[in-house]
Amino acid sequence: MTSSTVLSKDEIRQNFASAMSDMYQQEVPEYGRLLSLVKQSNNNFIQQNSITLSLDEDSLLAKEHHGAIRVGTAEELSALRRVFNVMGMFPVDYYDLSVAGIPVHSTAFRALEPEQLLISPFRVFTSLLRLDLIADEGLREEAQQILSTRNIITDELVALLDKSESQGGLNEQDAAVFVAEALEIFRWHQQANVKKEQYNALNNTHRLVADVVSFKGPHINHLTPKVLDIDEIQSEFKNQGFKAKAIVEGPPNRDCDILLRQTSFIALDEAVSFTDDETGTHTARFGEVEQRGIALTPKGRAFYDELLNLARSNKSDKVDYATTLKNAFTDFPDSYEELRKQELAYFSYFDTKQPCPLDKQKRSLEALIESGNIDFKPIRYEDFLPVSAAGIFTSNLAQDNDTENEIQQSPNKDSFEKALGTKVINAFDLYQSQQQASIERALAEY
Repeated sequence: MTSSTVLSKDEIRQNFASAMSDMYQQEVPEYGRLLSLVKQSNNNFIQQNSITLSLDEDSLLAKEHHGAIRVGTAEELSALRRVFNVMGMFPVDYYDLSVAGIPVHSTAFRALEPEQLLISPFRVFTSLLRLDLIADEGLREEAQQILSTRNIITDELVALLDKSESQGGLNEQDAAVFVAEALEIFRWHQQANVKKEQYNALNNTHRLVADVVSFKGPHINHLTPKVLDIDEIQSEFKNQGFKAKAIVEGPPNRDCDILLRQTSFIALDEAVSFTDDETGTHTARFGEVEQRGIALTPKGRAFYDELLNLARSNKSDKVDYATTLKNAFTDFPDSYEELRKQELAYFSYFDTKQPCPLDKQKRSLEALIESGNIDFKPIRYEDFLPVSAAGIFTSNLAQDNDTENEIQQSPNKDSFEKALGTKVINAFDLYQSQQQASIERALAEY
C-alpha cells in the first residue's frame, strides 16, 4: 500500500473496534472475564446444537460488538457524527428515552449495507443529554456552563477529519493516527471537572446527568459481545457472582428469535478525583450481552409493541416476568414461514439453482418459492429498542424510581437532528430496500 492509497472505511471501523475492545479490557477487567464467558457459552451452544457456521458467520461472531456513549452538547454530537463518518457509520433511527424517565435522546451509528456489516458489525448507541428536561433551572444553567468549557476532540483529530472529508478518506498511516486520536474520546477520565458538591447535586438530579457532565469526556459506557443463548448467560451471570439485571430485556425466548434481547451487569465503582481535591466513586460502566433475531416490519413491530406493553402491564409478584412475557407473546407467530406470510418480518430471497418446472408466465415469486427454486432467510435486526435501552440504562445507573418519574416523556426528533447536523436514517427503509433488492436478484434468474 502506498501512502496515497485510501484505506476502506470498513477496515478503519474494524481497526477502531479492536482498539476499543483492548482499551476497555484494560479499563474494566470484568469485560475480559465477560468475553471468556461468552466465547465458552457460544462454543457450547454450537456443539450442543450441531451447528456448522460458515466462514462469514464464524468471523462475525468473533467480531460482534456494539458500544454506547453519552454526550452533553450539540457540538459534541455533531463532532461524533464526523468521526463515525470516517468509519463508514451513519445515524440510524431516533430513540426517545424520556419514555423511561431518562433525560436523553439517541441514535445508533452503524454501517448500512449487509456486506459492510459482515466486515465489521461494530456500532455505537449514541445519546445526547437533554438538560431541557431538568426541572432545576439553576442546576441546568450550571451544567450548561460546565459542558461549554470542555473539548472532546483533539486538534490533531480535527485536522484528520478535515483531511478525510476533503480527500475522500485516509491512507493507512493517517488512519492509524485517527484510530488512536478518536479512541481518546472514549477513554475513562478519573479526574472530574467539577467539585464534589457539584457532582452530588448533579447526581441527585439524575445519575446520568452526573455521568455526562462531570467528566472531561464522554467515556465509553459498555461494549457488547453477541451471544447465541442469552438465557444461559443470564444464569451464568448469577452463578458466577456478576451484579446482573433481574430480567432479560426485549422479547421472550422463542424458536425464531425476533429483534433484540439484552442483559447486563454493573462492572465496577470507579475512583474519582474532584477539582476541590475531594475523592469519591462513580458507577456507570457495565458489561452487556446481546442476542439478535429477525428484523420486523412496521406491522410486526406494532404487534410486538402491543404485546410487550401487555406483558409489562401484567407484571406480578406472583408470576415471574419471563413467564408473563412468554404468555403475552403466545399469538406472535413463531415460524419463519408464518412471519413471512403475515408480513411481520423481513427476509432475503435467493435462487436455489434448481431446474425450474414452471412455464415462464407462471414464475411469480410465490410460485418459485413453492417449486423450490427460490428460498428465503431472515434479515437480522441491526438496531435497538428504546424500552430495552432504557431498561439497561436504568439498571446500571441504579437510579431511584421517584427521581426517574420527574423526567417527563418528551420526544423531540427535530431538535436531535438539528444538533446532529443531519437527518437520521429510517431503519425500516433499510430493511425494505434490502428485501426488495434480494427479490429482484432472485427473480432476475427466471
